[in-house]
Amino acid sequence: MFESILFSSGIASHKPPTEEPGCFHDLNLDQLVERLASGDQLHLRAFWHTPLDAVDVIHYRHEVMRDLERDAVFQAIEAFGRGMEAVRADLKQVDDMYYKRQQQGWNLEAVKAYLRAVQSFVAELSQVTLTSRGLKEMRAYIMDYVGSERFRTLSADTKGVSHELDALVYHVDIKGTTVVVREPDEEIDYREAVEEVFARFRHAPSKDFRVKFSHSAAMNHVEVQILEGVARLYPQPFAMLDAYDQRYRGRFMDGTIVRFDREIQFYTTYHTLMSRIARMGLSFCYPEIAVDDKAVFALDAFDVMLADKLSFGGTPPVPNDFRLEGSERILVVSGPNQGGKTTFARMVGQLHYLAKLGLPVPGRKARLYLCDQILTHFEREEDPEALRGKLGDDLARLHAIMSQAGPSSLVVLNEIFASTALKDATYLGRKIIEQIMERDMLAVIVTFIEEWATLSRSTVSLVSSVDPEDPTVRTFKIVRRPPDGRSYAMTLAEKYGLTYDHIRGRLAP
Repeated sequence: MFESILFSSGIASHKPPTEEPGCFHDLNLDQLVERLASGDQLHLRAFWHTPLDAVDVIHYRHEVMRDLERDAVFQAIEAFGRGMEAVRADLKQVDDMYYKRQQQGWNLEAVKAYLRAVQSFVAELSQVTLTSRGLKEMRAYIMDYVGSERFRTLSADTKGVSHELDALVYHVDIKGTTVVVREPDEEIDYREAVEEVFARFRHAPSKDFRVKFSHSAAMNHVEVQILEGVARLYPQPFAMLDAYDQRYRGRFMDGTIVRFDREIQFYTTYHTLMSRIARMGLSFCYPEIAVDDKAVFALDAFDVMLADKLSFGGTPPVPNDFRLEGSERILVVSGPNQGGKTTFARMVGQLHYLAKLGLPVPGRKARLYLCDQILTHFEREEDPEALRGKLGDDLARLHAIMSQAGPSSLVVLNEIFASTALKDATYLGRKIIEQIMERDMLAVIVTFIEEWATLSRSTVSLVSSVDPEDPTVRTFKIVRRPPDGRSYAMTLAEKYGLTYDHIRGRLAP
């Protein structure tokens, strides 16, 4: 029995939290969700805020995303989404209208739009190949629904009322301020004869003096009175409309289909993002999910939010690799400033979070750990009301992180203790890393203190590289090699304006 396109059968689709996870801002995932879940997709935010902890559900979502890679499947679902959007637009008109008969009319239009959307979707689904459990179960469900007595009755009732209303013919006589609605009689229609007579005098296009009427959905008081006059002339069709409206107002849509329409947008919005980024020559992949061990890697990975921004006009981001094997647990990233270290750390966090959502991740190939939570510490502006200074704030935030972190957690730390003396920062950072190693956690640490990269076999040194011919040019490649011993010196030079570029700028005439 199909229930949800987001959760496989038998897995409880608990009510997702609405609060944004703490790691979102640091990983720029809040910006990603703002792009994908804004406007009419606001309901999607809750799905983005709810990572998965079951491998079967992750694979369930992978299957759906693979089906959407087929153009015919994606186009069928997109067309269904547009049809359901038309239904919601008609229902909004029902809510916006004040006049009873107009509300009834818009509700009838909403039902007709719903019937068209469902019937067209069934026709298109019957023509495509599906491999995912979710979409195959959905197809079976909606086909059974269309063949059900409930759907057939709705369709027949709708056609019956529409036929009666469409067959109405009436005349409106207007004389001064008097408007009379009456039944049609055997009047002679002179329109064609008049047009034929005057056609001979038409030599060239002339100015159109006809008045253009506005097409507002709302009815004015004259239109309301005319419609009331028509209802008095033909009471039977309007009695049918009254009964129809009482039966189906707000009760004509199937709840499972409505849920599918909402949930499938979680996939389609991300699919559109992937397609846009892929045009830059970048790849997405379905990661292998590691549960029993912590050997992880990613090839040609990139920051998805950065890539999305650049996809609207810019150079593609530089992809990077990382790998942890055996007892390795901690990536320590050092190197010159503005070399892509923070972007790299953010990327690792993004990959693991997207993997927990059951979505393809940015990269050519990946194996990622199903961590229970992602905890981050990125630099923030000092809060003058905190009254504890930058170091005190760092210590408070790190204490909160380490209080939550466990063996299955991923910790991403960016430039911790950068505001204090080297000796103190080295000592404090060593204590943090010792706790990470003791709990066997995965971690990414961006730092100018290269000593941390060689604390044990658990730590792996990564360095942001520069152009060999011009050390001032960043390549944005993060490579696995021992630290070069210049990170702290470069940090001090940047801080005090003593880099080559700073000095050259001062000496320039």
